[in-house]
Amino acid sequence: MELWIPVTVAAAFLQNLRMVFQKQLKASLTTGGATFSRFVFALPFAIVFAAAMQHIQVGAPPEPNAQFVLYCALGGVAQIMATGLLVAIFSHRNFAVGTAYSKTETVQTVFLGLILLGESVSFQALIGILISLLGVLAISFAQTGWNRYMLRDLVGRPALTGIASGTCLAMSVVCYRAGSLSLGGDGFLAQASLTLAVALVIQCVVMALWLKIREPGQAMATIRAWRIALPAGISGFAASACWFVAMTIQNAAYVRALGQVELVFTFAASWFIFKERSKPAEVLGVALICGGIVVLVLR
Repeated sequence: MELWIPVTVAAAFLQNLRMVFQKQLKASLTTGGATFSRFVFALPFAIVFAAAMQHIQVGAPPEPNAQFVLYCALGGVAQIMATGLLVAIFSHRNFAVGTAYSKTETVQTVFLGLILLGESVSFQALIGILISLLGVLAISFAQTGWNRYMLRDLVGRPALTGIASGTCLAMSVVCYRAGSLSLGGDGFLAQASLTLAVALVIQCVVMALWLKIREPGQAMATIRAWRIALPAGISGFAASACWFVAMTIQNAAYVRALGQVELVFTFAASWFIFKERSKPAEVLGVALICGGIVVLVLR
């Protein structure tokens, strides 16, 4: 089995765990505060991880450059926007379906990867990605019914917010892969860890300034909520570390497509933690997502 596959599955599981903690934070913090928590509490762990990976580096070390910093900045800001939009969805949809709207990012990643990096995907992989997308749409349609969804919900605030979140996330992952590859060097762990640490530094600075201007007091409120925010930060760091490693060694479109398995974890969380019940169409959607993942992995 290729290394990126188990690393991506681990990233999806850990990201789902982080979202569970973030949903709990949303009860006491604003969207901005809940978003800030995943960055600021992940940063110390990312710095330690990067330092360790640089220390054990064998061969040519990564070489930071202006292009690398630019990609990290673009990816970091895009991820902030994606995370903020995703957290905001929770006030419109239940946990599982709200997350589903953002999953259009897999198809968007294919096109952005082609445009920015010149990386294409195989025909079989594209079929797998489209099958998974059908699963996502089935899940989304299930909540309100096909007719109502097609006539009104597609241009409603929840759907547009989710799609925008997917666009920002697609941009962030492509930029992160571009930044990591621009470093050069011989070790993908050193590349991935350094990219993650620099991106988090940029994100923490941007979010702190944003909160100071737009939501005074939220930064400190986030720090005071450390008992819930710290687990979100730790799980967020672990998820990000896995994502960055996977995206350094494999096409970002493949990684994000396999990452759709997160939605299966999301439904498990919805069922066991938030006591939400799934409809038959949602179960069909999960089956399609799993089928698409199998096609992708066996490409």
